[in-house]
This record gives sequence, structure tokens and C-alpha cells, in this order.
Amino acid sequence: MTAIITFIIVFGVIVIVHEFGHFYFAKKSGVRVREFAIGMGPKVLQTQRHGTTYTWRILPVGGYVRMAGRGDTDNDPIQPGMSVTVVVTDDVVTKINLSEQEELVGGQTMTVNQVDLIDGMFIEGYLANDNQLVRLTVDHDASIIEPDGTMVLVAPRDTHIESAKLWQRALINFAGPLNNFILTLILFIGLAFSLPGVSTTTVDQVNKDSPAALAGLKHNDEITAINGERIHSWQKMQNTIQPLANQKVNITYERNGKAHHVTLKPKGVKNGGMVIGQVGVTSKQTNALTARIRYGFQMTSQSMTQIFRAIKNLVQGFSLNKLGGPVAIYKNTSEVSHMGILAIVSFMAWLSVNLGMMNLLPIPGLDGGKLLLNAVEAIIRRPVPEKAELAVTLVGVGLLFVLMIAVTGNDILRYFIK
Repeated sequence: MTAIITFIIVFGVIVIVHEFGHFYFAKKSGVRVREFAIGMGPKVLQTQRHGTTYTWRILPVGGYVRMAGRGDTDNDPIQPGMSVTVVVTDDVVTKINLSEQEELVGGQTMTVNQVDLIDGMFIEGYLANDNQLVRLTVDHDASIIEPDGTMVLVAPRDTHIESAKLWQRALINFAGPLNNFILTLILFIGLAFSLPGVSTTTVDQVNKDSPAALAGLKHNDEITAINGERIHSWQKMQNTIQPLANQKVNITYERNGKAHHVTLKPKGVKNGGMVIGQVGVTSKQTNALTARIRYGFQMTSQSMTQIFRAIKNLVQGFSLNKLGGPVAIYKNTSEVSHMGILAIVSFMAWLSVNLGMMNLLPIPGLDGGKLLLNAVEAIIRRPVPEKAELAVTLVGVGLLFVLMIAVTGNDILRYFIK
């Protein structure tokens, strides 16, 4: 049960933070956010505020933001011949009910003949007990109760995301991953302040007969570069040395303000089925305020770099075992849930930056794919044809769906059926 609760919290927080990025910048750009959902599946609760309906859905996993635009209005729920209920105030329709679950006080039944809630903003049909065809103007901010009982505002064209300026649409698309990076930074800084101290690039202890000791490294030596590459954090030093087991490594360090250079070979040590390089030194800790904040930035940058390398490695040699879906996330969450709150925070930070980086891949259906279309529009100086954009998006979503099924199946085989 602990693992399930941890998974719901961790996955839910990073997805909701991601969606809030899209939500915030969409609202600031004048795009109508019709719904902000927490969870998935059937609606449990709803409330409407400042033009957005906030819903709590039955499956407590993730969430989504529903913006006005082509993707939201293509499938019009109101069709000719349907019977709907309308509320008319001062000759203007302010509410439309399509749900059998809800009743509108003061509503009138109408059999729809024609409707346009995007450009014309009218609904035409026959009111109950009246054979005369009437056309009623629909208010710009009218509410519509959908078949499942969700009440949202209508979506006139001027509120669509396509009506926003190009730079605004690009910012809306980038805001989700951006929020994930910000969350990662906050979590790592919080983690730094929860620790007794954070690592520095200064050596504390040197193990006897270790490669570092044999090379002459001592207490208080500050590592500044490895193989000519600047080292700004202890984690960076570890990540640089670990892949270089039994290989010559050039280390630059400062002692008493003077620079020195040594060459050594990190000792190969087995760790989790892998052989990693170690030189035999520990890091000097500090509890300075600036060091803790710097630690947060360093860990965020390092995480992004690691994921970028993982993506590069995936492209160079694709394998389902290099990917993980919800099952893998749950399995990893289950493991860290027993390690304490700091391990959970660290895992959440890593997962958040992972979600942000993966979403920036230029694949149709992801935020990166949308940004790519924004870039194409900027280059050709006109909107990408709707049919072309729709076709590309459908292909991308289809491929992502197939990939998700394959990854999930592979995860089940790896973790549960072996």
C-alpha cells in the first residue's frame, strides 16, 4: 500500500506540475482553458472559477489541461436532431445542457436544427411545443453541460490556442517541460537543505594504497579538472571517472593555491552488475547556504545531461529495455518508497526532469513535436496547413501509442514474469 500511495503522489505531482505550466501560460495568452483535470477517468467532483472548470476524476493518476482549439472542438457534441436544454437570459443563451444527469432551472427543451458555437455563436432549432424555427444568439461565455455532466465554457474562435500569437503558442508548449525543470531544481535544493552537508570538489579522505594515494593526492586538495574538462561538483567528478575504469586519467587539482597535474588509473570495482572506476577519495562536506543552492543547480544540470546522454544512446542503439513506462515507474517507486523521504524526493526530482526532457523530443504528439511545428511556421511565415498538422499529429500519436503498449508489455515481462 505504501508503494501505491507513493506512486500516486510522485507521478501525480510531476504530471500536474507539468500541466500547470501549460495552464498558466495559456491563461496569460488569452487561450480559454476549459478544464483542468486532476486524475483520469469519470468525473467525481467539479467546480468552475475564472472561466475554467476544475475536475477531480476517479483514477488518481496524473491529470490534463483541456484548452480551446481544434483538438477540443473538432468532435462537436451537438448534432442536428438532438434534443438539448437551453437557458435564455435577455434573448441570449447562457447555458446549454446535453446531459441527462443534470437539470437546468428555467431551461427550455430545443430540438437542434443547426448550431455554431465557434464563429456564428448561435443555436437554431424548435423549442418545445412550438413549430416555429428560432435562431438564438449564444453568449461568448455561455456554459455547456456535456453528456458526462462536466460543465465547461463554450469555445469561440478568439479563445482558441490557434488564435494566440506564435510566440505565445510556443511558450505554452514549452511551459510544461519548463515547469518540470523548475520542480526538479526546487526538489534538489530542498534535498540539499535536508542533508547535514553537501559535497564539494575538495578531497577529505584518501584511502590507503588507492590510485589517488599512489598519485600523491592529499586531504584538502581541490579537484578542478579531469582530462581537461572543468569539474564544478563532486557528482560531476564521479560521473566522469566511473566510466574510465583501468584507463589513464589526467587530474588537475589545486593545493595551497597552486595547480598540479597527476595521471592515474581508476580501479575497476563491481557495482550492481557493472564495473565502475574509483580513485579512492571522499568529498569534504559543507553546510554553507550558497553551496546548498549551488548543489540544486548542479544536480539539475547533471540530471539533464545524463538524460540527454541516455536519449542519445537510445537513438544510437534502440532497445525496449532502455525505456520504461508506468510499470517501470511503479516498480522503481516501490523500491524507493522503503528508503525514506529523501530517497523519494530525489527520485521525484529525477523523474520530473526525465518527463521534461522526454517531452521536448521533436516527436508529433509531444510538446517537442508542437514546438517543431511552431518552428516550421516561423520559417515559412504562415500557419502549417491544418490537414498536414493533423496528419503529422495523428501519425505521431499512433506511434507513441504503439510504443507505450510495447514498453508496458516489456516492463511486465521484465519485472513480473521474467
